[in-house]
Amino acid sequence: MHGRWTTADAGPADGPALLATHGRWLRTVLLVRCGERTAVDELFQELAVAVIRKPPVHVASDKLPAWLYGMAVRLALLYRRKRGRQRRLQQRFGENGAERPAAPLDPLAWLLADERQQLVRQSLLRMTPKDRELLVLKYTEEWSYRDLAARLGVSESAVEARLHRARARLRSELAAFQLLESTR
Repeated sequence: MHGRWTTADAGPADGPALLATHGRWLRTVLLVRCGERTAVDELFQELAVAVIRKPPVHVASDKLPAWLYGMAVRLALLYRRKRGRQRRLQQRFGENGAERPAAPLDPLAWLLADERQQLVRQSLLRMTPKDRELLVLKYTEEWSYRDLAARLGVSESAVEARLHRARARLRSELAAFQLLESTR
């Protein structure tokens, strides 16, 4: 039964043959719906797997193209949602993170930003693992005090105090590091 199934009107249907017959226009539908030429082959492969795994048992032979069209549209919409989530995530990290500046910087500004980033990383590495973990969770995950307290198993006031001390230690590490760098 792998690849062959019967339709609602009891006629035999061959999944791979059906895809070969309708493949060209289905690829066009996928391209138009997802908007990315590079994704069409992947989406068509997903469509083929879906057709072979879950054949349209209750679909008449003359309705198979419409069923295939519906499957292709659903796959393309799911792909676009997934890509949209990925783009929003990339934009969020691009706007909030120092890895990719939102506006193009001049070479000197880029170099200074890169040096600052290295100083922060080195200063974090010189801190205790607990302080480093707390700061990284707070600022990379954007967790509230309540979120941190729930995940770390401590009270919110303990999180607040620990964060206050960790920030002070980071400031002193950065200040000491910059003094050491300037005396060289």
